Amino acid sequence: MASLLTRPTRPTRPTRPTCVAMAALLTLVTAGCGSSVDAVASLEPIDVVTGWFDDGIIEGGKNKLVPSVSLKLRNKGAAPLQSIQINAIFRRVGEQEMWGEYFGWAITREQPLAPGAGTSPLVMRSTLGYTGEQPRMQMLQNKEFVDARVEIFLKQGSKVWAKLAEYPIDRQLLTR
Repeated sequence: MASLLTRPTRPTRPTRPTCVAMAALLTLVTAGCGSSVDAVASLEPIDVVTGWFDDGIIEGGKNKLVPSVSLKLRNKGAAPLQSIQINAIFRRVGEQEMWGEYFGWAITREQPLAPGAGTSPLVMRSTLGYTGEQPRMQMLQNKEFVDARVEIFLKQGSKVWAKLAEYPIDRQLLTR
């Protein structure tokens, strides 16, 4: 009768092709996790302009003004940056509730930002603002006018949103 017991076997070492395949897979997995570069630490806002954008005449013949911020981002780091989203949150001074926002891409994957380079101007406007029948400059001088501020956040890949900067919205009329 044949024995049902078998000889214990030693674990075999992976073959060279298996090791190469595992290393390639590990590289792909870690590359998919995003860059280890800190976007907020690597990007500097420059040429910042804030004000109230003339959003035209709306229903009822009223003028509309919305808070706006324009800036460029300069890569002060040593590595190229890509796939960075930007979010501008507008709030009235003295209030915590969001009044309006802008969301978009600051730097795309297709056009990385080289070290030392800057982006084109990024113009971000609130979706909400003030309306009135008076001329636009008078709207800015109205005693009931409440100033606004904007907080700028960045996000790269699957990382969490990080605050880049905060600015008061100047009481100046912007036409572009």
